[in-house]
Amino acid sequence: MTLQKASSMHHNRKENKVSTNIEMLYIMNIVQLVLPLITLPYLTRVLSVDGYGVVSYVKSLIIYITLIIEFGYLLSGTREVAEANNKRQLGVIIGKITVAKLILSSLAFLTLLLMIRFIPLLHRHALFTILSFGSPFLSIFLFDYLFRGLERMQITTCRFLITKGISTVLTFLLIKSDQQLLLIPILDIIGSLAAVIWIGFEIKHLEIHIYPAKWRNVWQSLRESFVYFISDVSATAFGAFNTLIVGIYLSTESVAYWGLIITFIAAVQSMYMPISDGIYPRMIKQKSTKLLIRILAIFLPILLLGSVIGFFGAHLIMLIVGGSKYVGVAKYLQECIPLFILIFFELILGWPTLGALGKIKETTFTTIIGAIVQVAGVLIWVNVLSISLLIIIRTVSELIMVLLRGYYIFHFRYLFLE
Repeated sequence: MTLQKASSMHHNRKENKVSTNIEMLYIMNIVQLVLPLITLPYLTRVLSVDGYGVVSYVKSLIIYITLIIEFGYLLSGTREVAEANNKRQLGVIIGKITVAKLILSSLAFLTLLLMIRFIPLLHRHALFTILSFGSPFLSIFLFDYLFRGLERMQITTCRFLITKGISTVLTFLLIKSDQQLLLIPILDIIGSLAAVIWIGFEIKHLEIHIYPAKWRNVWQSLRESFVYFISDVSATAFGAFNTLIVGIYLSTESVAYWGLIITFIAAVQSMYMPISDGIYPRMIKQKSTKLLIRILAIFLPILLLGSVIGFFGAHLIMLIVGGSKYVGVAKYLQECIPLFILIFFELILGWPTLGALGKIKETTFTTIIGAIVQVAGVLIWVNVLSISLLIIIRTVSELIMVLLRGYYIFHFRYLFLE
């Protein structure tokens, strides 16, 4: 076999691995979108309005609690794993991140207890709220960052299917009224426990031994991941702020319309994320402009086709998704087309490119600037706020992020290896 042929085969294996990772993440994201659509109509029917309100509110709250536990490790941990040279290093990484997450989970739990003390709804349903903490806590032992860094996303996807599949099936079998309300977080815990056990076998199969962590390594790990955490929190917190302002200043109908638009934006982001997450570990190792160009060449035509369909089919899409009551949202969906395109570039140029070059602070800085622009725009124009204006503000903030990330990538272009 010639050296050129061997190199070509090795290159093809790398490409296939990236493609498989993206496919697995797409499967996980699709399931993540579909399962709530299956359980939502069921829960709204078997639970009272108050009962479902409790479930919805606590689940929303737990998202923010989970952010504290994760602390950006899905990015920083993935990076460390991708750069590790042997299994001992992997064991050390797992050890220190696990201890760090246990510390963070203690802080998150104390925060949750304070919320239970001062928020009446949570106080009335304290046990339900505490049980809802179980699944995020168990996620510490699922080691998603490890399998992403090793580019074995099929394990992460199978884990997700086990966790959510078990809890979804048991929800249909066991939840019949408000009397079974406590079973909802318990079923999530059962699904998570099954996934933790399965992941334990996978770790054993990979012959990775987890080493006890040294405290100085734990603190260093927390400091390094803090920048990633700030990036995650910035986007989430400021998005929540915008939604809060909408609820105060716009009509009930406009709030409903905005809620639907936010759902569409989140859905579009979820369709882009597998591409971003799939190439991130490979870009850390290769720092390849060729891989970046290939990804753009594959997905840009799909992006443009989707934009055309979205623009001209907006009325039909809204009729199918929201019914005749929400046909008026079609014009806002059309106004979002430039935003959808910019979000794609913002994600691809972010962690998979600029972040992979080791420019963590710069990547986080662009996120914070984008968030500040959103908040400033909303506050400046709050007296004349409308859905169209909100879309423009969000679009401008995404454009600024894309331009800033493009500038940094050009400035640090010498760091690319190929």
